Amino acid sequence: MSDERPPAPPAVDLPDAEWRARLSPERYAVLRGKGTEPPGSGAYLHVDGSGTFRCGACGAELFSTDDKYESGSGWPSFTRPAGPGRLATAEDRSHGVVRTEVTCAGCGSHLGHVFDDGPGPTNQRYCINSLALDFDPGGGATA
Repeated sequence: MSDERPPAPPAVDLPDAEWRARLSPERYAVLRGKGTEPPGSGAYLHVDGSGTFRCGACGAELFSTDDKYESGSGWPSFTRPAGPGRLATAEDRSHGVVRTEVTCAGCGSHLGHVFDDGPGPTNQRYCINSLALDFDPGGGATA
C-alpha cells in the first residue's frame, strides 16, 4: 500500500513573545506550556464531515478526519498523522507516569500524547487536545 501523503512544511521558529501575541491564553497554555484541556471539553471531540486538522500554532497539516475515531478517552483521537515528518515525539515523565508526548514537528508545539492501544492497522491512539488544533472542513483529507 503506497502512502502518497505530502511531506511536512518547513519549520516555524518564533520567540516566545510572538507565540504569546498570536495565541489566546488557553491555546498558549496547551501548545507552548504543555497543558491539557479537561476531558470531554474539546470542540473537536466529535466532528461531522471530512476535513483536515491543522496545528493551532503554525497551521501545519497534522491529521485527517479519515484517521479520526472515537476512542472514549475524552480527547480527539487519530490512528496516524497526515503524512511523514508532521509530528515529533519525546518521553514525558510528568504526572508520575511515562508517556510519549506528541509535538508539531513544524513549530514544536505540544499537541497531546500517543499510546499503543489504538485500532489497527497502526495500533496507535494519538490523543490530541482540541485547543492544539484548527479544523479545515472539506480541507483535503489526504488518506
